[in-house]
Amino acid sequence: MRKQSNRFRSNAKFARSTWGGLSRIALRSLRDLTEEYALSIAAGEVQFLDGRWYVTHAGLLRIAQRNRCSGMTTVVQERLSNPASNRWVFKATVYKSPGSKGFVGYGDADPSNVSPLVRGAEMRVAETRAVNRALRKAYGIGLCSVEEVGSLPSSIEPTPEKQVGSFPARANGSGNGQPRLRDRLCLLIRQHQLNPTLVKRYAADFCGTEALRDTPRDLVESFINNLAEWAARDREGLLCKLNSYTQSEEVKS
Repeated sequence: MRKQSNRFRSNAKFARSTWGGLSRIALRSLRDLTEEYALSIAAGEVQFLDGRWYVTHAGLLRIAQRNRCSGMTTVVQERLSNPASNRWVFKATVYKSPGSKGFVGYGDADPSNVSPLVRGAEMRVAETRAVNRALRKAYGIGLCSVEEVGSLPSSIEPTPEKQVGSFPARANGSGNGQPRLRDRLCLLIRQHQLNPTLVKRYAADFCGTEALRDTPRDLVESFINNLAEWAARDREGLLCKLNSYTQSEEVKS
């Protein structure tokens, strides 16, 4: 019980630093998730999106590992997929034990139901969604996974600069109808539930400058493209990278 209590306090502290003040209902739900599944926010295993908690792919894999999952397979459904239009459908099967018949889940993705940030990666998104659904069936997890959520609802569209700090005014847009870099970064942070402060530190390191407002637009754009690609390909690895900036600050202090 003491270990669970410590884990919840850690989760609550990290949640407040990432998403600000949370309601009593949200904190109660977080406590239940922590006690039932032992998920960690710092490890990117659970996220708070549009007022609700979601488990992540990393969290589902951790649950499977903790329960000694025997293995899983994925197969593309060729008759339902259309590579020319970037539509993919996968079937995933999770085996809880060597003698298990398997728990099946299907996942689909196409440009209409994925974020603009991961366009071109629909095949990987579809496979991840299939695996997540199979894992949730296998271990009786009613909580939806964040990767199964399609395009962002209007309530979590890009927010003002309070999410990302003082990014350069010259990175705001070029007047040609393209999205402002600041808005793209805000959307990326909200979509993948990244810590804005750590993203800002990583950006300064990536761009090689402490004053981001003086950073050339093309360098900021390069950083955002790198962040988007990394988040889509290996979000867990990106979280480890971002968390390293927390550790570096603790060493300095």
